[in-house]
Amino acid sequence: MSLEKTLSADIVTAMKAKDQTRLTALRMLKTALTNKNIEKGRDLETAEELAVLSILVKQRRDSIDQYTKGGRKDLADKEQAEILILETYQPVSASDEEIAAAVAAAVAETGAASAKDMGKVMKVVMARLAGKTADGKKISDAVKAKLAG
Repeated sequence: MSLEKTLSADIVTAMKAKDQTRLTALRMLKTALTNKNIEKGRDLETAEELAVLSILVKQRRDSIDQYTKGGRKDLADKEQAEILILETYQPVSASDEEIAAAVAAAVAETGAASAKDMGKVMKVVMARLAGKTADGKKISDAVKAKLAG
């Protein structure tokens, strides 16, 4: 079942349960997928659907940072609740150990020796972690640490 069909069923369930937070997050995701669908002019592939989902989660995290800096804990909490809902539709996250192993293998494979080679290493690491969600910042930090020492 595609993500859009699953979302439609989950939206109905959220409406019946009168779960406003869940309903808002699911409608936002469905709208984003529909807009991307229209932009592409065809049905989205699974990888494209997951990319849209990742973008929405990243936007929520950025908003949390801004709200926290602005002293708006109520809005930050709302965004955090939306992230928890959206993350249920993402594939399993890569663990810290998996990220470290992928970084080590990528550094060995590319022969990277300095921070100049970070782009090459990142490309290989992201390919190795395909199919799992992983925070780009966390991966970038791991690559920097590996190349630095």
